[in-house]
Amino acid sequence: MTVTASTAAPPRAQPPAPRRRPGSWRLAETVELAASAGSSLALTWLIFERLMPFRVQGVGFLAAWFALFLAVYWFVTRDANGPVVAKDRIMTVVITTGACLALAPIFLVIGYVVYRGLGSLRPTFFFETMQFTGPLQPATDGGGMHSILGTLQQLGIATLLSVPLGILTAIYLNEVKGRIAGPARLVASAMTALPSVVAGLFVYSILIVRLRWGFSGFAGSLALAILMLPTVTIAAEQVLRIVPGSLREAAYALGGPEWRAVSLVVLPTAKAGLITAVILGMARVIGETAPMMLTTVGTKIINANPFSGIQDDLPLFIFHQIRSPQDSSVNRAWAGSLVLLLLVLLLFLLARMGSGSGPRMRRKKEDR
Repeated sequence: MTVTASTAAPPRAQPPAPRRRPGSWRLAETVELAASAGSSLALTWLIFERLMPFRVQGVGFLAAWFALFLAVYWFVTRDANGPVVAKDRIMTVVITTGACLALAPIFLVIGYVVYRGLGSLRPTFFFETMQFTGPLQPATDGGGMHSILGTLQQLGIATLLSVPLGILTAIYLNEVKGRIAGPARLVASAMTALPSVVAGLFVYSILIVRLRWGFSGFAGSLALAILMLPTVTIAAEQVLRIVPGSLREAAYALGGPEWRAVSLVVLPTAKAGLITAVILGMARVIGETAPMMLTTVGTKIINANPFSGIQDDLPLFIFHQIRSPQDSSVNRAWAGSLVLLLLVLLLFLLARMGSGSGPRMRRKKEDR
């Protein structure tokens, strides 16, 4: 008996269905999100306005709507895409909502300052002083040229004093690691929480009262430098920590001493981060008012010499104007607040640009 082999071809395996990433987003998901939000809002309104014996408004209504929206959105997404995608969508909504709530106060403050300040801010604000401006004149008269000049001078002097000391201290803490590295790090960390009025009071009691230097912009710069020093030190140390140890080992293997390895390898590698640390320290102290009240006092005229005589700056300008009962002075204070806010945003923009000019950007340029 002869057995013939079956010549039938085996069934072909079906190709697996293409996997879909939970993070992908299509038009259907947008429709589901909008429909879930609208239906949950209508259901929440029906419950509290028609079925419940009491009304819930404000935050309570929003909280109930959000909870009901998550439940509705979960069932809709699970029915259409499965439980894995539903979990991803719910967590995306929760995290996005939390981020929006965290950023909302910042945008509200910035928006309100812009709203109040734009009405009184004119180009003349940058070129006029308050020397010949009375309290009854409109907010568009006068300006803060003297305050802007004082702010830039005081901030510049404070930067020149604190940045070299801060970076050298960071190098000692991270590279040298001497015996007092631990106590020095502890002191620098504690000084980051130092109240600004304490720094101003220290400069006032030592330099102005005991040494009789008198009120000046330089005295205010010293107070700002005290506040800026720990910020720069801690930030610079964190930047130096992320420099790869292999770069140091390569420098030592070539026979270079430690100081050459730090100056020619470590610092150039961390240059972008150090620039960011410096600018963040400047942004930390640019809006301080309490130490300037004890050291520079404030004035309505230009004093271009920060080492002699009282001087003004933008925080003092805002403080003196906002205390006036006249609406024009209050509006002028909001204009000064807007200018100060623009200076802070400019510093953060420079920090962002400086952080993008490091080795990674240079590698991109070389690849091109």
